[in-house]
Formats: sequence, C-alpha cells, structure tokens
Amino acid sequence: MPGDSMDKPNTVTCTAPVNIAVIKYWGKRNEELILPINSSLSVTLHQDQLKTTTTVATSRSFQEDRIWLNGKEEDITHPRLQSCLREIRRLARKRRNDGDPALDSKGLSHKVHICSVNDFPTAAGLASSAAGFACLVYTLARVFAVEGELSGIARQGSGSACRSMYGGFVQWIMGQKDDGKDSLAQQVAPETHWPELRVLVLVASAERKPVGSTSGMQTSVQTSRLLKHRAESVVPGRMVEMIEAVQRKDFAAFAELTMKDSNQFHATCLDTYPPIFYLNSVSQQVIKLVHRYNRHYGETRLAYTFDAGPNAVIYTLQQHVPEFVQAVQHFFPPETNGGQFLKGLPVDGVALSEELKQAIGLEPLPKGLSYVISTKVGPGPCVVEDPTQHLLGSDGLPKKTV
Repeated sequence: MPGDSMDKPNTVTCTAPVNIAVIKYWGKRNEELILPINSSLSVTLHQDQLKTTTTVATSRSFQEDRIWLNGKEEDITHPRLQSCLREIRRLARKRRNDGDPALDSKGLSHKVHICSVNDFPTAAGLASSAAGFACLVYTLARVFAVEGELSGIARQGSGSACRSMYGGFVQWIMGQKDDGKDSLAQQVAPETHWPELRVLVLVASAERKPVGSTSGMQTSVQTSRLLKHRAESVVPGRMVEMIEAVQRKDFAAFAELTMKDSNQFHATCLDTYPPIFYLNSVSQQVIKLVHRYNRHYGETRLAYTFDAGPNAVIYTLQQHVPEFVQAVQHFFPPETNGGQFLKGLPVDGVALSEELKQAIGLEPLPKGLSYVISTKVGPGPCVVEDPTQHLLGSDGLPKKTV
C-alpha cells in the first residue's frame, strides 16, 4: 500500500492568540505591504479564553488551494491571503535551493487546504483578523518547514497580526524602509512578567462593525489632521513611556496611557470626514463607570481601551476583579441570571457596597452587555500535538461545516 501513504495529507494544527493594543495602530503609509504610520504596543490575551485554531494540510491529490473559515468555504484568492501563502512558499523554496538537507522538496508543489475557526465573534472589533492571520502564517510555516522571523509575513495579512506572533507584551515597530523589511513585531516582556494583570472583555455587541478597519483607516489618513499629529508628535513619546510602565509593572502609568491613547484614537475617528463612530451608548457608560470607580478610590485601579468597535477591554489587577465584575453586573444587569454572563477565568462573588453604588451613580442599563470574558496575559502561537484535534479529516476536507 505505498501509494496510500504517499497521498495521505501532511497535516499540522496550531492555535494563535488575540492581542489588544494599548497604544493603537491606525493608518497605513503603504496599503499593499500594510506599513503603519506609527508604532504600536499590545497585550497578548490568553488562548484558554480567546483563540483561533487553524489546520493546514498539503497533499499531491489536492486539485487547488482552498480555505474554510468558521465552517464556510471562503475565497482563497483574497489578496492578503495570497500574500501570506506566496511569501511562505517563497521562503520554503529558498531554503530548499540553499540546500537544506532536512527539507522535503516534494511537498512544495502540493496545494494546501486551510481550515480555521475562531472561538469568539469575528469582525466585531475583537482582533479576529490578527489572531486569524497569525495562526495561518504560523501553521503554514510549520507545514513548509520555514523558520525565522514570521511577523513581517503575518503583517501582510493583517497589520496587527504581527503582534499576535508573540506572547506577553509586544511592540510593532513601524520601520522606515519602503520594502517593509524593518516593520516587525518584537516582544517587550513575556507573559510571565506581570502575573497580577487581568483582562476583562466587555462584549457590548458581537455583530459585525458598520465600518471595517481597512476602509476606516484609509478615510482617516486622507482627512484627519489629528491623525497626522498623533502619529508624528504623540505616539513616539507614548511608546517609550508605555514600555517603561510595562517593565516597571507600574499600573497607574500603564492605565492612564492606555485610556488616553484609546480616547485619542476615537477622537481621530471623529476627526475623520465623514466621522466614524465605533463607540455606542454602552461604550460611553463603561467609560463613565471606570472613571467614577477610580475617582471613588482616589487611585487608578481600572483602565479601558476600545479598538474599532464598541466592546470594552478592561485592564486591572487581580485583587480588583471580583468587585469590578460585581459593579458591571449591577450597572449592566444581564438577561440571564449571571450563568453565562461571565465566561473564562472564574471570579469570586462579592457584595457591592452602597457607598460605591452611590459614588458611581449611573442608571442601570439592562441588557447593555451580552457577556464578559475574564482572562489574563498569555503566550504566543503554539502547535497542537493531538491529531484528533485537526479540523480537516484524512480526506483533506473539514470535519464540520455549516
């Protein structure tokens, strides 16, 4: 039966994390290579709560490259997908031509089947494309035995995907070169660096956002003078301050920079013409809640940040999580009795003091939030060793489809 083993697909499955920027990336200087107008910095979230899983299989029996996302076949000819595929195959051929004896050259001409699943809402402003493209590039690299710097390839799929190639705290250095070779991600501190830091994702809407990031950025670059000022005069200093705050584990400095940068990013969206509104009334309530909570305690215990969507990401320290989650449940009464409202890491229940409720003094907003994900800082992409976890069957087709 030698023919069978020849046709058996070479299959690899990997997972990759979501990252949430605390110094935001908004605007490109080169659309095709996805080169940003400013550097950015993010926190990688733990994959136990939020991740993309991707299986890539190659076989000489496959007729064409194909891709399935969340159970549905998608267009493999999408330019950004093609950029990643082309670049990985180019590097694989280069390794073979350089005479690497460990490289099996037969597989280089084989077509690929890709199957990818997110365990969180796609295109809702929760960095799904970052996790998705990071996972794709990492898995393709494993299949084609490509080693070395991969963040530059992930960047060509989705800008912020380059930051999901690492765990912990990650900066994306904007770079200066026209070819983008120096526009890469770099780890600032590993996921073990600040164990007390916690992350709460407050999902106000899991729907697709009305203005996608790509088109939003283009309009901002063309019309917002504030965006230009931000990129040139504000972000360079903030990057230095943020890296120092992370390295010192200085929560107050980290939190203030995070909130100010989120506010300024959304101000550039308002300064865009016509303006872009990613925040909604629930987002605004969350912002008030955080500031009033901090003011009540006379110190910065919470920080919010919002990407291109209405969902809030809250950074805080472990000891403040139970009370803040209780405050969220009080001011955003969930539809359920709290059962599935809180997902992820378990949180102890505590009583909320009347004093704190009064100090916050907001009118409760029933059903304002769909659910809350409790998580922490986590590692970068990893290989799934268990073959039963492959998303593609031995025939190279998805085990589950919609």
